[in-house]
Amino acid sequence: MLQHALKEWSIAVDALTQGRTILLFRKGGIREVGQQFIVPHQRVWLYPTYEHQKPHLLKPQWAAKVMPVDSGRYPTQVTLLAWAEISHVWTVKTLDKIEALLPFHIWNEQFVTERFCWKPSQPLHILLLRVHCLAIPIQIDWQSVYGGCRSWLTFEAPLDETPSTPALDKQTWATTVQQIHEQIATLTSSELLQANEII
Repeated sequence: MLQHALKEWSIAVDALTQGRTILLFRKGGIREVGQQFIVPHQRVWLYPTYEHQKPHLLKPQWAAKVMPVDSGRYPTQVTLLAWAEISHVWTVKTLDKIEALLPFHIWNEQFVTERFCWKPSQPLHILLLRVHCLAIPIQIDWQSVYGGCRSWLTFEAPLDETPSTPALDKQTWATTVQQIHEQIATLTSSELLQANEII
């Protein structure tokens, strides 16, 4: 049973559930405690958001799938397709090394640069996820407390994450992790502020 969720663009959740990526970028949201990003939970729901999706920050094949919505417009219900184990968290502060990860995610160079440069005093966090797709998606009612620029949500009650199936088989996932790890391994101690391999 899981009660906490990580908010992410709906198109990114789709890519994660399809096994097209295992990587997310994060900086502290406006409503984070101290506006700092931390990972307080290892196993979380993937909560799709629609309001701030920007097609021009996505690679073309993903940009074409986004239907922008008006600011402040929220659905009456939200569909949970998957949950994830956050397996690795790296905290980095060098843009050129982050750009080397371009083949491993759905965003374009502009997104990477903008995300890195936003709140320049804070480093960028790279998350790797082991995603599990629900056999039957779960519908939950949208609530106002789910809005706003925050990374984490807590539902009113825990939800059952079973039955579910990994988006990628173990070997494919492990191979992708290794490929990303090889890029991260080129960082020096001054460029890599923190590395946590949780699983």
